[in-house]
Amino acid sequence: MFNFTGKSRIKMLRTIVIDDEDYQRSAIEKVITKFCPNVALVGSANGVQSGINTITKNKPDLVLLDIKMGDGTGFDLLEKLDSINFKVIFITAFDQYAIKAFRFSAIDYLLKPLDPDDLIAAVEKAENIILKDFNVQLKNLKEHLTPDENRINKIIIKTFDNVHLVPINEILYCESDGNYVNIFLSDQTKIMVSALLKDYEDMLSSNGFFRVHRSYLINMKYIRSFEKADGGTLILENQIKIPVASRKKDELLEMFEILTRK
Repeated sequence: MFNFTGKSRIKMLRTIVIDDEDYQRSAIEKVITKFCPNVALVGSANGVQSGINTITKNKPDLVLLDIKMGDGTGFDLLEKLDSINFKVIFITAFDQYAIKAFRFSAIDYLLKPLDPDDLIAAVEKAENIILKDFNVQLKNLKEHLTPDENRINKIIIKTFDNVHLVPINEILYCESDGNYVNIFLSDQTKIMVSALLKDYEDMLSSNGFFRVHRSYLINMKYIRSFEKADGGTLILENQIKIPVASRKKDELLEMFEILTRK
């Protein structure tokens, strides 16, 4: 966005760093000051309450937010705010469950110890995120981090011009297409996203998805039959045919055996 009164200039991204470790805050601030020219550091805090005060006072566009702090979590901080009118990059130690939730929600996170290149890339991406889209992603993240046996898990799929919130159980299969993945839903919708099939395999394998071929990741619940001829072909709902790689055939048949025993 530009200001045309006199010289045009890029709007600075007003940024706050919230982390209870002094050296971590200092390291983040140094990297931002040196490598992120469109970012203006307007404040910092070392906990939930001080973070709320700093956000209220400085009205940031972006907050780099530690998840675990001495007086609570980054999620506690967000819960206590009346509204979230800024974007967030979360900072976390390695937690497989939390990281899976971040990936489902397509929200950026930074792992400790921080890599300066990852920090720079995350800040650059944040400059281009639409706030409305971010709030959809944040809502999905919160749902994934809140245990609820009756909740339908959803995944955020970001395309060039849209953010899709898709129930995982409505994904029929995913197909690799070079540097893209085509995601086919049970209502016959197709979504193309810039990603690798392995990214979705890592996210969805614990939700009943199985990679039957280097180009295909399928939702097991939609399998209707298996044709053994010509190496093997799966028939999914709507008579969709998916080839099975020969090296995956035995593993697939073993999974069928397990499912029929249940």
